[in-house]
Amino acid sequence: MRRSDTHILSTHVGALPFVEDGKGLAAGDRSMLKADIAAVVARQRELGIDIVNEGEYAKNGDWLRYMETRFGGFADVETSGEKPLIETGKDREEFAGFYKYAGERGTLFYMPGTLGAKRRPVQACVGPVVYTGVDDLNEEIAAARAGAGTTDAFLTSTAPASLEVYRLNKFYKSDEEYVYAIAEAMRVEYESIANSGLILQVDDAWLPALWDRIGIGMGMRRFRARCEMRVEALNHALRDISEDRIRYHLCWGSWHGPHAFDLELEHIVDLMLKVKAQGYLIEGANARHEHEHEVWSRVKLPDGKILIPGVVTHSTDIVEHPELVSQRLQRYARHVGRENLIAGTDCGLGWRCHPEIAWAKLKAMTDGARLASKALGF
Repeated sequence: MRRSDTHILSTHVGALPFVEDGKGLAAGDRSMLKADIAAVVARQRELGIDIVNEGEYAKNGDWLRYMETRFGGFADVETSGEKPLIETGKDREEFAGFYKYAGERGTLFYMPGTLGAKRRPVQACVGPVVYTGVDDLNEEIAAARAGAGTTDAFLTSTAPASLEVYRLNKFYKSDEEYVYAIAEAMRVEYESIANSGLILQVDDAWLPALWDRIGIGMGMRRFRARCEMRVEALNHALRDISEDRIRYHLCWGSWHGPHAFDLELEHIVDLMLKVKAQGYLIEGANARHEHEHEVWSRVKLPDGKILIPGVVTHSTDIVEHPELVSQRLQRYARHVGRENLIAGTDCGLGWRCHPEIAWAKLKAMTDGARLASKALGF
């Protein structure tokens, strides 16, 4: 991963808005995939974003559903009308009226048209987990390389702990055996991305987001043990990749809701830092997690690591002022050192913000990074 001694670098988490005119990927047409990727990369470069990606266009903007065509050993199952895990939890119980209102109006996410609105199917593991998506993966890597090159560009993938959530285990003898099987299958994708010259970003929102769904009942000790095993499984899959080719994204889910029962960063930061990665992307700009910059006054960022906090957020349509972005970056710099800091976003902005707002937020991020660079004496 690149460092800079001239300014604070900027990047983002991954998903970006599709073409605004309703054509191309926004209408489900992948025939112009490379051209669309070239356009979204150019847009990022114009805004001054230093470390870019292909907007997750090759995944149709869905960090979980794309794996439905890349796994073998699974079958769709009926759930007898049970609510999906994402529709349960303490937040939904405490704010049931809000979630009913938002669900009826479709405002938990920003989703133009109907693309992405279909409920995600639940699958069951009925045989050995194998990776079958090499052709799709190669297409994705080729499109990303053609559009973004390999200099200062990343490509996302998904952690075993997050892929596990919608896939019941009906084959392996234990959860640990099952999670490690997913990890070993995903090793194909992780290594292919890293070996292509692109930076590998591993997304893992479901690791902490399950606290609200199952962790509160388990208690902190048991939940942390559950998370630690899944971190170890991820590291098992990353074992042959150089640490400086990996960044890890942790968040608490990106739906537009209260998030009043999110797990505090201080309870999981040590487990996050155990992940074999050089860069760590965390939420730092929304009202539920902005205060957690203070964690880094008590937790030392290990030598050689890079912190990439969100300094603009998907969680509000208000476009952050560049001075606020600068203030956020200066706070983190005081804790971890300006040389160990990159400006980022809380989560992907595609599907979560109107395109006009998403691009305005990214401009606020780069403008704010320039102000912070000057204030920090670059």
